[in-house]
Amino acid sequence: MAALSQRLWDHGSVRFGVAVLAVMGLLTLMAPWLGTVDPAAMDANHINRALGSVGDFALPDGQTVRHHFWLGTDSFGRDVYSRILFGGRVSLVVGMATALLALSLGGLCGMLAGYFKQVDMLLMRFMDGLMAIPAVLLAIALVAALGANVATVVVAIAIPEVPRVTRLVRSLVLSLREEPYVEAARALATPTPVILWRHILPNAMAPLLVQGTFVAASAVLTEAILSFLGLGLPPDVPTWGNIMAEGRTQFSQQPGHVLFPALFLVPTVLAINLLGDGLRDVLDPKFAKRVG
Repeated sequence: MAALSQRLWDHGSVRFGVAVLAVMGLLTLMAPWLGTVDPAAMDANHINRALGSVGDFALPDGQTVRHHFWLGTDSFGRDVYSRILFGGRVSLVVGMATALLALSLGGLCGMLAGYFKQVDMLLMRFMDGLMAIPAVLLAIALVAALGANVATVVVAIAIPEVPRVTRLVRSLVLSLREEPYVEAARALATPTPVILWRHILPNAMAPLLVQGTFVAASAVLTEAILSFLGLGLPPDVPTWGNIMAEGRTQFSQQPGHVLFPALFLVPTVLAINLLGDGLRDVLDPKFAKRVG
């Protein structure tokens, strides 16, 4: 375990991904303290303020505070800096929750399809049908049908990812179920759920973990796309996509309202993808043998 941890840390992509995600996670966790005002608070006296401007901001309780608008304000008088920090919370939560849901559903379906020949054909044809629908269009349809909130957005983004995870796990299980230790377990009349849980799932975890990082990166980006198009979370919920969507109407006057959220979104997606690449390189037995 120590040797594996050292190999992971020695990989540049893993170090970069972990460092960037740690910074982003810390910023979003500290948003209530690093943020200067309520991200949803509006003040008509401070619409489209420039970067670094100072003014008296009206609080919901009627009091006013002297406030620095580090990244300016949007067309509703909301502080862009605070909205970006709080928006990162939603984006990261959607990414992690989507990855967990897609891996759980896809892993279960993949093990069933790979281990039980009776359900393989029916289940995989259903997954092929889902894969035939463009992921963004399917997510838009699901959000429209279920309503726009964090839970439904997670489900809408996770469903298109399930077939990809299912195909990956199925291919692994088709190989693992022929291994001698699995055949020995069957010969000893070991219950099928125990075989799947103790013998097959642990050996499929490495590729599944790598796939999870790519699902998380795709989920963060898809959520931003849906919000940018006005088809994701409501505008009153700060997300990086919502902030950019609001800023595009004032792009010529306030380009930072689009660029600043993007400066958070792009490194986050890049870090998750690089982390996945590093995990794949280290956890792949062929790669480990090649570099060893």
